[in-house]
Amino acid sequence: MNAQAPAAESPPAGQQDAPEAGAEGARKAGPGRSLSGEKAQRIVDAMRRSVARRGSAGSTFDHVSREAGVSRGLLHYYFGTKEQLLVEAVRRECELRLERLELQLATAQTASDFIDLMAQNLHEMVSEDPDFLTLVFELFTLSRRNADIAVEYAALIRRTREQVAGLLAAAEKEGVLHLHADPEAVTEILFSLGDGFALRMLSEPDRDFTATISAGSLCVRALLTD
Repeated sequence: MNAQAPAAESPPAGQQDAPEAGAEGARKAGPGRSLSGEKAQRIVDAMRRSVARRGSAGSTFDHVSREAGVSRGLLHYYFGTKEQLLVEAVRRECELRLERLELQLATAQTASDFIDLMAQNLHEMVSEDPDFLTLVFELFTLSRRNADIAVEYAALIRRTREQVAGLLAAAEKEGVLHLHADPEAVTEILFSLGDGFALRMLSEPDRDFTATISAGSLCVRALLTD
């Protein structure tokens, strides 16, 4: 560990953050190690900003630790490598976004409400938080060159698909939706459309995509309604 790191950020024998392991928002980061939500969020936010500016290749622990206000040794202790930090940053962001999406979709009374909420989420994500999309695309690119990260990325995609498929199945059971295919298959289509839209919207930020999103909503409606 860095001898200059503050005592609070230099866990002795892996125990320093143990009292916070069960705290709200705690996340596993590395084998058997947990990091408190506030500190983890600072690190994740710093990684997001760094990747948006420099890409994953240029985002070193030095950059991230300085911007997060933590020691470089702390990052090594909890994440091991910057690639694992990137995985954890995307995982954490996906979990938070899915939690928010689930709360929003719980208010949907009709399929139109459901579709409008998903379209709204896509628009807000691209216009207000493009750094998150950059983070995800960077992780995908890295997964094509790193076998270990490919396994992590595939697991993240699988968990996300299963969670959203569960939301769709629940909405169908409640009579809000009528799915025309298996929930996981529908989920894959939704993500494929969303990823494609996001990439194009980021590439042409000054273009009006209203008509394109409306056309996409028609495609989604065919899968979710009678």
